[in-house]
Formats: sequence, C-alpha cells, structure tokens
Amino acid sequence: MKQFILGFIAALALLAVGGLAFVGLGLAPVATASAPLPFEKLITGIALNARVSKEAPKSSPMQPSDEVYTAGAGVYRTNCAVCHGLPGQDQTAIAKGEFPKPPQLFKGKGVSDDPPGETYWKVANGIRLTGMPGFDGSLTTDQMWQVTLLVANSDKLPATVQTTLQQPLQLQ
Repeated sequence: MKQFILGFIAALALLAVGGLAFVGLGLAPVATASAPLPFEKLITGIALNARVSKEAPKSSPMQPSDEVYTAGAGVYRTNCAVCHGLPGQDQTAIAKGEFPKPPQLFKGKGVSDDPPGETYWKVANGIRLTGMPGFDGSLTTDQMWQVTLLVANSDKLPATVQTTLQQPLQLQ
C-alpha cells in the first residue's frame, strides 16, 4: 500500500512539473488566434453555468417596455456594440481579434432564449478570460437591466429601437 501511495504522489508531482514546464517553456496557447487547450471550453463552461445558476437573479425588477428598450439601446451602443455588434453591421476590428469570439447578439438567437437573470449576471460580473468585463462598477443596476431586457427581447423590438441600433457605430 505504501508503494501505491508513493507512486500516486510521484505521478501527481510529475504532472505538476510537466504542466509548469508546458507553461514555462512558452508552449501554452496564449495568442487570441491560438486553438483552445483540450477541455478548456468544457471546463470553463461547467464552471460558468454552475456559478450563474447559483447567483443569477430569478426575476427582473423592471418590465420590458419601449422606454426600457430605448434606454437599453443607448447603453448597448456605448458599452457593448464594439464587441457584440449591431444589427446589419460587420464585426468591428476589436471583435474580430478577441478570443473567444464574442457572440453577436443581434444575429441569430443571440441571447433571446436565455433567462434575463443569466444575461444580467454576465453583464454585471463579466466572464473571466473572455474579454467580457463586469459592468457592476460602471453602470447602474437600472442600466444593466435595461440592456439585459433589450438583448433578451432582441427578436421583438419596436421599429424605433431597431432604427437606433442600426445607426453606424462611431469608434474613436
């Protein structure tokens, strides 16, 4: 039994040294154009889903309305569009260079099929190692809910809000 335990500890130590050598020798993929590590998406996806399901709000403190969508469109254009895009427009150079690629929220389903609490959690907290910042310190709770409800209902926005979102983004 003693040999088994020593062999197990030696195997763990060898794995740790091998992992450190992989990173220390510059073999780990760190450029945004590099392929992900094996199981990277699986592991980070499991962790993100577990955390979001534990902490995300179960309901919104405000109801969707044209006023909420209009306010959310302003917040989105200022803080989100550079990465997540606008309807009918190409990705920005910033979005093209990110890894992982940010979802284009007005193409396909976007996040319209996600519970609003999940989207709110991601807006407020961000997602590590993705380029998605947390806005909890820079936007108000109302602004985060406005943009959440905007993208959660992106498939049923009024024409006035769609027109606002389709205006070209002015990057400086």
